[in-house]
Amino acid sequence: MDWVEHLNEAMDYIEKRLAEELSYEEIAKRACCSAYHFQRMFTYMAGVPLAEYIRRRRMSLAAAELSAGEKVIDVALKYGYASPTAFNRAFQAIHGIAPSGAKKEGVSLKSYPPLRFQVIVKGVEEMNYRLEEKKAFRIMGISAPLSREVEENFAVVPQMWGRAAAEGLPGRLVTLMDSQPAGILGVSACGDEEQWRYFIAVATTAPLEDGLEEYTVPAATWAVFPGEGTNRSVQELERRIVTEWLPSSGYEYANAPDIEVYLNADPQNARYEVWIPVTKKKEK
Repeated sequence: MDWVEHLNEAMDYIEKRLAEELSYEEIAKRACCSAYHFQRMFTYMAGVPLAEYIRRRRMSLAAAELSAGEKVIDVALKYGYASPTAFNRAFQAIHGIAPSGAKKEGVSLKSYPPLRFQVIVKGVEEMNYRLEEKKAFRIMGISAPLSREVEENFAVVPQMWGRAAAEGLPGRLVTLMDSQPAGILGVSACGDEEQWRYFIAVATTAPLEDGLEEYTVPAATWAVFPGEGTNRSVQELERRIVTEWLPSSGYEYANAPDIEVYLNADPQNARYEVWIPVTKKKEK
């Protein structure tokens, strides 16, 4: 089964269970990756976060059922809303009207069909990369907890970098750096079996210092992509990795953190590398 088939198996799993409580971990298993990597991959490919897609599908089905005469409270409970207020808010966010309005003849409603993936790799621009096999290595720095819903973290990480810069943390970390990868690291440690955390850190063998934390990045094979520009260009590179390189690479995500390696300190003209953990696709 190839990469796109795995994604569509995950879509089928979602579609059959829209009236149940969905587990991101169980969805991601169908795509053979972690819940974190699946959510990131889904957002880049679909252009909408996974949680929002699920909300839209549920509200599409809810609108059809209300139009057919189902009671608002019954539909709300069916799609996991114990509170009528929460259901009303979610329904209005999608359709622009209250749920009771869906019963009126001639009312305008929105429909979001089930998503199917079909990857067309254009390959217009070249992508430079290298593969590196690394043993486990230790990092030291600061961390913050992340939500299991990836889109909720979009504000957390930039704020964390802003505080770190204001407190002079990057300069302090550089003095501790003595291992590879060399640079200030942004590490998304988001395995299914651990508390998700984001680290700003360096690779080091130095003794643990007060006010800092340590974490061991597991051994893995890494696909390493160099880039330069601003924070936005990092996100664009990550999008291209997922939508252009990964589908035709012969690799899939492995169970290890994503890493951004910042090679200089200029946020407007940064040089960096994006490290993604990969493993060879299994033969059919």
